[in-house]
Amino acid sequence: MVQSVERAMKIIRVLISDEKHAWPISELASATGLPISTLHRFLESMIQFGLVEQDPVTKHYKPGYTWMEIGFILHEKLNLRAVARPFMEELANEVEESIFLNVLAGTDSMPIEKVESPLKIRIDENLGERIPLTIGAPSKIILAYLKQDAITKVVSAQLARDKQPSFLEQLSEAKKSGYAISYEEKTEGTMAVAAPIIGYGNQLVGALSINAPCFRVTEDRLPLLIEKVKRQATTISTRIGGA
Repeated sequence: MVQSVERAMKIIRVLISDEKHAWPISELASATGLPISTLHRFLESMIQFGLVEQDPVTKHYKPGYTWMEIGFILHEKLNLRAVARPFMEELANEVEESIFLNVLAGTDSMPIEKVESPLKIRIDENLGERIPLTIGAPSKIILAYLKQDAITKVVSAQLARDKQPSFLEQLSEAKKSGYAISYEEKTEGTMAVAAPIIGYGNQLVGALSINAPCFRVTEDRLPLLIEKVKRQATTISTRIGGA
């Protein structure tokens, strides 16, 4: 496995060099030191994932556009905290509750930024903590915006079979409405309402959430929290080049 990764990276480093726009396989073999048969096998696999492209006329190879997509996503994540922070502070001041920013981390979500409530009784979570995608509003709204095969895989792995149908209905409703709500799913006596942050290419980047003690969120107050978290999530999405 390690050798395969090393060989793939060797190929990519040659392809992204400034020496040529595209490489014939003979010259690529010479530059990487790999046998043509081995190189051809690797190139075919990398083409399937968009990591490498082959010119249909010259048959030369060049980097695929998947690298650009990865670059944009990483750029968004690196800048997401800096962009989101002032809007999180504004939201915390408006609703006087703790505000969290979560991103996808494998089959979990992870809080990467927070602004604490100014009130004495407030909700706190550890930054960097992994939370299963089936637990809590931020996790669920992230999961709701993933591709269907990813949703199925996560739900099958994290929930008992008898709980899956109703949970999938929750996800469907969350995506339709643009927000998710949770009550006491991670911590007793707490609730959260979360909205998605959408970035470049209409891709989900993370989730913005308001986390509060249950006793402070009445039926009358809940619609206000939903409206405000959706509004700020949309503002952040716009700032990072999303919808």
